[in-house]
Amino acid sequence: MKNKILIIISIFAIFLSSSLFYGCGYNKLVTLEEGVNSGWSQVENQYQRRADLIPNLVKTVEGAADFEKSVLTEVTEMRSRVGQVKLNAEDLNDPEKFAAYQKAQDGLSSALSRLLVVTENYPQLKSNESFLQLQSQLEGTENRISVERMKFNEAVQRYNTEKRSFPTVIFAGIMGFKEKQYFKGKEGTDQPPDVKFDLKKKNN
Repeated sequence: MKNKILIIISIFAIFLSSSLFYGCGYNKLVTLEEGVNSGWSQVENQYQRRADLIPNLVKTVEGAADFEKSVLTEVTEMRSRVGQVKLNAEDLNDPEKFAAYQKAQDGLSSALSRLLVVTENYPQLKSNESFLQLQSQLEGTENRISVERMKFNEAVQRYNTEKRSFPTVIFAGIMGFKEKQYFKGKEGTDQPPDVKFDLKKKNN
């Protein structure tokens, strides 16, 4: 008899716990967090694709007889710096780590942008089939990075909104759900760019 009572109590406790977790949005938070993690994986994939393209791009550009070496050095150094800044799914809750990761990636984006601008001054590169293919792949990857970052931010917004909603907000902290970080626009992107180039080419 006692065993039956214990079984009934256990079943009731399980049912009550399940109802409580469901009512406080636990399952939905788990689903939304997985969506954030999945979105982050896609962002990382595109950043890695870009990093993989850079060595061949640099090698091709180095073939230009009088190319601006400082630009190549900057791209190489920024790629190395990006490789040193790692970010996993757990770090998406950490504002400082996330900001450091974004700063490194944005720095590489700026360096690559300058590289592509400078190459416009070198006719031999503009007619180099290998360079043109790499340039096209790089530009396509940059576009995909922008798209995946946007999708990631949308997933973060859905997660953070649910986490802060009532009654989920009461239990989210207790259950260890933390706010996720957004990708933010680079500082100054709301202002028109002041583009100045002082490109001095050596005489052959």
